[in-house]
Amino acid sequence: MVALAPETTLKKTGPLVLVEQKETNAYANALAQFDKAVAHLNLNRGIAESLRYPKRELTVNFPVKMDNGEINVFTGYRVHHSTVRGPTKGGIRYHQDVTLDEVRALAMWMTWKCSLMNLPYGGAKGGVVVNPHSLSLQELEKLTRRYATEISILMNPSGDVPAPDVGTTPQIMAWIMDTYSMHEGFSHPAVVTGKPIEIGGSHGRIEATGHGVMYAVREALRTAGIQPKGATVAVQGFGNVGSVAARAAHDMKCNVIAVTDVTGGIYNANGFDVPALMQHVREAGSVAGFPGCDSITNAEILALKCDVLIPAALENQITSLNADKVQCRILAEGANGPTTPEADDILNDQGVFIIPDILCNAGGVTVSYFEWVQDLQSFFWTDEEIARQLERIMVSAFNAVVGEARKRGIDHRTAAQVLAIDRVAQALMIRGIYP
Repeated sequence: MVALAPETTLKKTGPLVLVEQKETNAYANALAQFDKAVAHLNLNRGIAESLRYPKRELTVNFPVKMDNGEINVFTGYRVHHSTVRGPTKGGIRYHQDVTLDEVRALAMWMTWKCSLMNLPYGGAKGGVVVNPHSLSLQELEKLTRRYATEISILMNPSGDVPAPDVGTTPQIMAWIMDTYSMHEGFSHPAVVTGKPIEIGGSHGRIEATGHGVMYAVREALRTAGIQPKGATVAVQGFGNVGSVAARAAHDMKCNVIAVTDVTGGIYNANGFDVPALMQHVREAGSVAGFPGCDSITNAEILALKCDVLIPAALENQITSLNADKVQCRILAEGANGPTTPEADDILNDQGVFIIPDILCNAGGVTVSYFEWVQDLQSFFWTDEEIARQLERIMVSAFNAVVGEARKRGIDHRTAAQVLAIDRVAQALMIRGIYP
């Protein structure tokens, strides 16, 4: 048996710190979710064991010459969890708190997400330990091109296709595509997704994750017997996913009553104009100071009484320490891993309708798949075609998860993972064990 120990090292003592450190290790949480789902499947022990761990992991340490002439060394990762169903697919994250365990977990979740959506991909994830906002544009480009060069031993259009994630943008994807293409001697637009439309990107890709969240929320509201018009919505995180989801909720006539970002948050029990808020953010750089609203913190928004809560920031936002304070009726996970397994148990006991991350935020990878297909064919689709196909796939996956949960008498997250893991396991057994 392979044993991958969590890399977290406790620097403090005391029961509270020990519980929090253990509970918020993303990879430990991913394994706990996996084990819970596998208990409902009659899988060969060796097959199940092989799916618990990444297929391969790459750690790179590389120098970058900064604008002031100094040389800084950065650490980056690229992890492939599974290649059974196709090329690996997964974003690249630039964040100062990136760890190998986090990347492992995100890669595993990507495998289940792609499988659940019936996309011909396995899961991957990448990351660089850096605060991208601390770099100049030139430094960011240098770092990106060097990181792309380091991971190019794994990355290619038929084997591993990165995409944007926290801290990365379409421009960063363009630099990665160009770097890979320069090494190969001709353009490879299909090597990454989430690119600008001018160089092979897809219509609807930027908005895909947020729109997918609201397709899932719409179906959950319908299942729960709640009318979308007037339903109260709170959104933690107002980046690409949260802002688009909030705008889509506004367009569905929901009542968006609270939004937070890294600077703080706003609250108005009567709701507010989301398009006007988005204009305010473009001008002011944050949601703070939007007229007619009270202040609210990222912690407070999670405890707000509302119909729909959308955590669209980072993982480990809802834990055993605050889950009992959550008062939403529907929890729509716009972020990856925002809820720990311990918190899941509490929320399920409270009757919260959880739309798990591998379903709720799968709109991004679904439209990334559309982009990849378009690049390989050099034939591009309209906004309307993208939206129609995304809605079809999201609704189909939602119904499959709810149906599986009812059939087995299990929670939605476990049902989603049961469906996803079983598909990967079946593909592995059909392919056989090489040699």
